[in-house]
Amino acid sequence: MSQRSLRSNHRSRNIPLSVVDLMPFRKGDSPSQAMADTLALAQATEAAGYHRYWIAEHHNSRGLVSSATVVVMAEVAAATTSIRVGAGGIMLPNHAPYVVAEQFGTLAAFHPDRIDLGLGRAPGTDPWTIRALRRKVDAGEDFPREVAEVRTYLAPSRPSQRVHAIPGQGSGVPVFVLGSSTFGAALAAQEGLPFVFASHFAPQQLERALETYRSRFRPSANLEQPHAIVSAGAVVADTDSEARRLFTSMQRRFLTLVRGNMEFLPPVPDIDALWSPAERQAVGSMLAEAQVGSPATVRKGLTELAERTGADELMLMTETWDLEDRIRSYQLLADTWSN
Repeated sequence: MSQRSLRSNHRSRNIPLSVVDLMPFRKGDSPSQAMADTLALAQATEAAGYHRYWIAEHHNSRGLVSSATVVVMAEVAAATTSIRVGAGGIMLPNHAPYVVAEQFGTLAAFHPDRIDLGLGRAPGTDPWTIRALRRKVDAGEDFPREVAEVRTYLAPSRPSQRVHAIPGQGSGVPVFVLGSSTFGAALAAQEGLPFVFASHFAPQQLERALETYRSRFRPSANLEQPHAIVSAGAVVADTDSEARRLFTSMQRRFLTLVRGNMEFLPPVPDIDALWSPAERQAVGSMLAEAQVGSPATVRKGLTELAERTGADELMLMTETWDLEDRIRSYQLLADTWSN
């Protein structure tokens, strides 16, 4: 799909819904079970009509298994037929731009017109793991240059070019800039690229970043006008109370993040019994844009989010302890969103 074909449309009922999967890992499960859950969720969300299925990149996390993002993408794309499969994102400080272009060129060769490349500046891990990845702690400072390098290897070759990504060169894999601040927004605007704001965990600068992106946007050969994707947490169940109970699993994961030992844990009847006032405020700040409740409640919340931000697309992160609840949440939302 050419990025030129992306169009702004702020009528909420026409805004596509997509999925970002951090691949939560339940304590006691095997990695094989977590991978099987990802494939099942991808197939279910494709059947429900979601537009994209993106895999995040995290390392050295006991609660997430989304480390080998490109490998997972290959399996997801092979297990589905039409949904766009992407990286949300590849954390570019961890990778050589040339290798990224080769990998995504390979994916695009296997699955033409279905692969997206989202690029992020954060390492997605801790300083010790950064060293294990053989990257510099300050590698994020090279992000604009490395984004340009990836795009060069994916674009048609130039007469003076000595190094080519094969496959990859000329593949035109769509590139998106990810961010949780105005830095990524300004870069996406300058380069005329779509921008994805990570409000599913860091919503504080959401509106400021989108204003920066739109006000500074320069049309490019890739994109004629701004295209902003807003990500947010979402948990949908038959009733508001049941959704809030399921949501405590996500709240607990963010609580363990605040405490420095990321884990994925089951829901509890009373989340307030587990955290201090300061921890409650910290988790609430990270999940401020999460929409939780019945289909009607979440539809209303996401509609208001789309109208407030002018989002061209919403990308949703749903984490529940049981896969069945997670699939049902996406299905309930898709059903109410299309009606």
